Amino acid sequence: MNELERKQLQIAACKLRMGVIEATHGAKAGHPGGSLSAAELFTYLYFKEMNIDTAKPKWEDRDRFVLSKGHTAPGLYSALALRGFFPVEDLPTLRHIDSYLQGHPNMNTVPGVDMSTGSLGQGISCAAGMALGGKHQNKDYRVYTLLGDGELQEGQVWEACMLAAHYKLDNFCVIVDNNGLQIDGDVSKVMSPYPIDEKLRAFGFDVTVVNGHDFDELEAAFEKAKTVKGKPSAILMKTTKGKDVSFMENNAGWHGKAPNDAEYEQAMNELKAILAGLEA
Repeated sequence: MNELERKQLQIAACKLRMGVIEATHGAKAGHPGGSLSAAELFTYLYFKEMNIDTAKPKWEDRDRFVLSKGHTAPGLYSALALRGFFPVEDLPTLRHIDSYLQGHPNMNTVPGVDMSTGSLGQGISCAAGMALGGKHQNKDYRVYTLLGDGELQEGQVWEACMLAAHYKLDNFCVIVDNNGLQIDGDVSKVMSPYPIDEKLRAFGFDVTVVNGHDFDELEAAFEKAKTVKGKPSAILMKTTKGKDVSFMENNAGWHGKAPNDAEYEQAMNELKAILAGLEA
């Protein structure tokens, strides 16, 4: 991609992170760490990769995205709002009793959400079913799903992977956010999923490993995935939990905790400084 496009995506990712902080601070709850680590991925999908129409969220031929790690809804909501599915001003209503933006994605209330998720492992299973349905209907749409690395500890994930490979779902792309931390700490100590790339290859996937914060690497991986025939694709992203908010980075404590007023101010000031640098 050219420098202008890269900068536009970097600006969008920074604004997406600001939306995550706004949402979780407004909710006084939520999951900022894994939302921030996937900011570039959300940005790339919704501003570059996917064939979607904000005016027709249920368009039959749209590409589908399923947030299998549904607790990182603040990241998805921020992407959807910035893309124009609903007002950015609604993000701070996250988890409020009368808000349509609840703690996990709800396809019945949130424009742009393709599947209700939250119970880990079920999202990839639903996404694989969508991809299989597209094959049966001779549709050209692609299906993408994002998992956490801790989520790989769920057996249902690997059942879905077996299905995707068995049915040769080359319209299916699994993305793993490998930030190395889950709610209980280091994934390698809780229950190691490693080596993730080798396991996915053994289950029949074409696998690409990338820096999940590098738009050029993401672009190359997604372009490659679209050329793969006869098997599903997987993109393993190496990321930093809490990326670009200094006190959240690589801190498992920020898996599921909202910033207080002082932390909100610090986080927003840090992100505004990054944004100013990008826009200069």
